[in-house]
Amino acid sequence: MAKSASTSKSVASAASKVMASKTATKAEKSVAASALTQKGATERTSAKVASSAAKIMNSKTASKQAKSAAASALTQKRK
Repeated sequence: MAKSASTSKSVASAASKVMASKTATKAEKSVAASALTQKGATERTSAKVASSAAKIMNSKTASKQAKSAAASALTQKRK
């Protein structure tokens, strides 16, 4: 059985900073919200959010916090 992944404390902190940011995009906030939802839970990232997360990971303008939340969301994608 695969190990269950959940959002770490440091990633949750980064995601909360993205949520509070006035400059974060809608996609960045969506991915951050997904990462926060998965803190200590068994929830999984949807395909739509995973697609947004992949775009954030490839973005040259996304913040370090947004990329951290995106990476966590991608790690927890449904298989």
